[in-house]
Amino acid sequence: MSTQNFFQSELNRRAYLSYAAKSFLGVSILPWVTNSPATGAGLGLNRPVNYAPKAKNVIYLYMSGGMSHLDTFDPKTSEVKGPMGQLKTKTDGIALAETLPLLANHSDKIAVIRGLTSTKGAHEQGNYFMHTSYDKRGTIVHPSMGSWLTRLDGRFNPTLPGAVVVGTGNQHPLSGFLSTQHQPLKVGAPGKGLANCEHKGFDEDTFNRNLNLSKNLDQAFVQKYNLAKVRSYADIYEDAVRLMRSKDLDAFDLSQETQGVRDAYGRDKFGQGVLLARRLVEKQVRFVEVQLGGWDTHNNNYERVYERCDILDQALSALLDDLHKRGMLEETLVVLATEFGRTPDYNLNEGRDHYPKAFSCMLAGGGVRGGQIWGATDEEGREVVDGITQIPDFNATIAYALGLPLDEIVFSPSRRPFTLVDKGQPLTQLF
Repeated sequence: MSTQNFFQSELNRRAYLSYAAKSFLGVSILPWVTNSPATGAGLGLNRPVNYAPKAKNVIYLYMSGGMSHLDTFDPKTSEVKGPMGQLKTKTDGIALAETLPLLANHSDKIAVIRGLTSTKGAHEQGNYFMHTSYDKRGTIVHPSMGSWLTRLDGRFNPTLPGAVVVGTGNQHPLSGFLSTQHQPLKVGAPGKGLANCEHKGFDEDTFNRNLNLSKNLDQAFVQKYNLAKVRSYADIYEDAVRLMRSKDLDAFDLSQETQGVRDAYGRDKFGQGVLLARRLVEKQVRFVEVQLGGWDTHNNNYERVYERCDILDQALSALLDDLHKRGMLEETLVVLATEFGRTPDYNLNEGRDHYPKAFSCMLAGGGVRGGQIWGATDEEGREVVDGITQIPDFNATIAYALGLPLDEIVFSPSRRPFTLVDKGQPLTQLF
């Protein structure tokens, strides 16, 4: 089956099941909303199900280090603003910091969540919590959202990875306790294409002969020790070969874009990573994360936030414009997230310190109504005074946009039950 036919049949299957359950029966026939003990409903969660999701893919932009909410999406007029000014946008009631002038022109496309709060004030724990909705523990690694997506809803392109992570370090949870078939592909340098995808030094026949020889040598061992780790090892080889032979492998080749398009996103690593993300979701890669570090502004906050925002503003604005022009924004959810905010008070080094008590993130596309603010902090950005949103709630909102089953239980190898976003409740009001 071709990639396009696979994609269309999967959409038709999902649409038919949802429509039949809702229109003809009045209840859902889908297993994740029954009262089976194998579902979260059996645990009394019963969270809302999106029967008609618009989002098919996610581009997830992660601001590693703790982005200052006061200097980006939640600017203030009190003394805590420091030297930072405000910008009016094209949408009444939405103001952004002066660091995001290009994004101000896209305010009608974005939903800003200003009431986020976290219990994690350290980078490693906060990063992990934002990616998984669970506390970091030494005994288990929980899956990230991209891996949950392919586990619960499958791939749309059978020859490309279901999820890709661009520009991350070694702390990403990736597929966690899920099998390796849900492991995101890590890409270090987006402008260099995908390395090691050609079998140099021998022809196709020789490659196939060697591959079959390896399978035959391993067959007896695999049959005798039918363990998850053994199967995973074989799955890695199969996925690698499938990727090498994919007709869509050119999605990783940014040289196929015009110089003007590449310049529009910014020639830095992050900008080119965001462009790569757009190319990948065009080929039905379902979840692409791109990371931008450097937000840990304990020193010289004003200058450093400006420098980071120059990179972010250009790439994010180009992405929203590009997706809109290509007719892809409604089916692509764009997420901007970070592990926590920064203190309203400047320290002695003219920086802002960690502040998980209140911060901001952003959503666009994927059925989210643009031109809105959800939640609010007080006049100094210290306390959430309206629309408090926990990290699992934010992640549940992403899952809701995708129509994922929030209450379906998946068991870890130790037979412990987990759901996608723990007990998070989606902000359905945003849609």
